[in-house]
Amino acid sequence: MRIGVFGAGAIGGFVGGCLLSGGAEVTFVGRATRGAPWQRDGLRLTDLDGRDDHIPPERIEYSQTVSSLADCDLILLTVKSGQTAEAAQALSSVLRAGTPVLSLQNGIRNGATLQELLPSANILRGMVPFNVTSPGPAHLHRATEGIIAVEDDPVLVAAQRLFKAAGLGLDLSSDIEAVQWAKLLMNLNNAVNALSGLPLREQLATRDFRLCLALAQREALALLAAEGRIRPARLTPLPTRWLPPVLGLPDILFKVIAANMLKIDATARSSMADDLDAGRVTEVDWINGEVVALAARLGRKAPVNKRLCTLIKGAAVSKARAWAPVALLADLKQAADDA
Repeated sequence: MRIGVFGAGAIGGFVGGCLLSGGAEVTFVGRATRGAPWQRDGLRLTDLDGRDDHIPPERIEYSQTVSSLADCDLILLTVKSGQTAEAAQALSSVLRAGTPVLSLQNGIRNGATLQELLPSANILRGMVPFNVTSPGPAHLHRATEGIIAVEDDPVLVAAQRLFKAAGLGLDLSSDIEAVQWAKLLMNLNNAVNALSGLPLREQLATRDFRLCLALAQREALALLAAEGRIRPARLTPLPTRWLPPVLGLPDILFKVIAANMLKIDATARSSMADDLDAGRVTEVDWINGEVVALAARLGRKAPVNKRLCTLIKGAAVSKARAWAPVALLADLKQAADDA
């Protein structure tokens, strides 16, 4: 099975790199600025559990042209959500009919977008729970824990062996949409983290920032309950509905519970924070904006998540961030009260 990675950024580079390190045949497609250091120095892969692999440069097949994916048996799509349509258009000219394309992207809608634009492909959906940082141009580091979840499909059953050899778990799910919504609930923190200007662990150690996340999650959970079709999967030891109350616990109690819920090292930041720093378009419309869209379909409002969308877009223009926790919490509460 030859695997192609389209969008060889942090997630695509780490997952594809692990697969390559585990013996799989992997072709990367991405920006020249990303691939040049890998092809010069090789690629170092580390994680918070002690992994430290180095892939020599001569083993890295990296290209800027999508045509290099034409002979792949499985495509991992790891571009940002805003680039999904563009990626599908590029793939449409090179993919064989029936080629499996696995979306490992944030959000809910990317699978449907891909299926509409690539009707002859076998579109599969997945969810990557962990955060990847780039300590250096040829170094990728998994900074949080979690196992990749994908929808149950014979192609991915066959791929499990390769993922196991790569040191990556691959859970097969019969309800991947429930998994995606559970991940989205966790990702509602991306905006809070980006506005805080802090690493994830430090931000989550601050109760007022956690209360901001709790407001966004409660709003989303209430809308999902009203919609009635999706019951988010459990991605942590705690049921999803318990997350907002736990976030509101005093810092000392939260620290004890969080230690058993999710491992986060000191380097972890949200991808939204990285996007703001790099001047890239963020995925806020595919995360918090998805809650706003759900509210609109139900004839309701989602003022907290709508306000977070507005603040992130404003930060992208003004470059002003580093909200004080009490100020951000007051701002979101005011948005809810005004609505």
